[in-house]
Amino acid sequence: MTGTINGRILAGARDLDSAARFHAINPASDDRLEPAFSEAGPQHVAEAAGLAEKAFPVFRNTPPGQRADLLDAIAEKIEALGDKLIERACQETGLPTLRLQGERARTVGQLRFLAEWIRRGGADEPRIDPALPARKPQPRPDIRLRHIGIGPVAVFGASNFPLAFSVAGGDTASALAAGCPVIVKGHPAHPGTSEFVGRAIRDAVAEAGLPAGVFSLLTGTSNTLGAALVADPRIQAVGFTGSRAGGLALGRIAAERPVPIPVYAEMSSINPVFLLPAALSDRPEALATDFVASLALGAGQFCTNPGILVAQEGAALQRFLEAAAEALRATAPATMLTPGIAAAYRQGVSSFAAHPAVRQVAVGPETAESNACRATLFATDANSFCSAPELSHEVFGACALLVRCADEDEMVGVAEALEGQLTATIHLAAADHPFARVLLPILETRAGRILANGWPTGVEVCHAMVHGGPFPATSDPRTTSVGTLSIRRFLRPVCYQGLPDALLPASLQADNPFRLARCVDGVHQPAPADA
Repeated sequence: MTGTINGRILAGARDLDSAARFHAINPASDDRLEPAFSEAGPQHVAEAAGLAEKAFPVFRNTPPGQRADLLDAIAEKIEALGDKLIERACQETGLPTLRLQGERARTVGQLRFLAEWIRRGGADEPRIDPALPARKPQPRPDIRLRHIGIGPVAVFGASNFPLAFSVAGGDTASALAAGCPVIVKGHPAHPGTSEFVGRAIRDAVAEAGLPAGVFSLLTGTSNTLGAALVADPRIQAVGFTGSRAGGLALGRIAAERPVPIPVYAEMSSINPVFLLPAALSDRPEALATDFVASLALGAGQFCTNPGILVAQEGAALQRFLEAAAEALRATAPATMLTPGIAAAYRQGVSSFAAHPAVRQVAVGPETAESNACRATLFATDANSFCSAPELSHEVFGACALLVRCADEDEMVGVAEALEGQLTATIHLAAADHPFARVLLPILETRAGRILANGWPTGVEVCHAMVHGGPFPATSDPRTTSVGTLSIRRFLRPVCYQGLPDALLPASLQADNPFRLARCVDGVHQPAPADA
């Protein structure tokens, strides 16, 4: 039932056990947390996938309002978990209470945001081109289109967002909004948090009278569990947030299936920030302070963490560096999410420190905590950065590299050398606009979101948001994992030509029984006022 955890696998309505068990670890203390959790295996994948396959024909044909009500109910049940959800998440991640309270608000907010969108027809996106029997030389038949769910979706919970990108996060919310059953592979770093939320979803599904296979939660620490889930022929798409190696491995499995499926993977991004000359001259100290705040936020464990700075040499850059160094030395180390992530961060920092073309600018205070992140800033020159691919590799945590450029041409060269990114940021003043016009066309080809005079950490949930980008930021640059467009990943269009009105799906029928917004003969028609 909602509000309890017992370490079991949630396969539809059933709680399942396994002989193999694992524990969560409190990264702040390295203590083992109770209870022990069951390791799901191939038999559990098969059971969950079978339930999802059985549920899909029913769930995909539910009215948009019913799916919206389900999302709202999930949000309510997550809120009803109260403090125990936040307390468990704190124990399992080392994240502070205020951060997790904010993340919970984002999680329930995006559920409700997507619910309101699909109530208005945003998932169906009905399009109607009425018949033109008198058209010459050939009449046009009646042609109508809607979008339907593609089938059961596998979602991989992320380590760095135990709520907003995990069991009830954006991938799960958008798949349910599309009418797709979801099987979540919970992240092993926060299994208790995952089970709390998983039971909330399961209870909401049951109370809505929907098939139990609409949702399952599989727990486990092995890569073979995820591989088995992606390889199961009943899974029709995958949502993943994690490392480049993990995303590529799942992509290979999906591509080698007899019927390949899409993997929507968010993987690696260093989120370059360009400090244009006039802006840097006007406010070097303010830029430095704000940069360090963004860099160190959440121990730097954000996919939009600013990992690269690009700026011209000069007195203003020196002032920026002095202020950044002072801010870094005053930034207390923060607990990282897992011992493994902390070890990988230290290795990444050591690799930069050992590189002959890199020097350390500043580092945060020392700490005795084994899993803490000391924020660190390094510097290199433009030629070294462009000729050494390893300098553009992501270090997951509060580590950044400043690329010092002799002039604007070198800044352009750095922009052209970048891989695909989730974000690219420019800080500019009015005098920088001519140079910005040179940079922007390059950055458009490199990033999914371009910011001006801001910092990339923080992703607004809204209609216009793109949280995606060219490879390796994501595996499919045409998509976003945040905002209403995220639903499109789990939909496909179906066209109906010449069907009698009585046989059409309700969203396309003449009297519009679901009261949806529709596009008729190329003209948007809003939802009826009584909807």
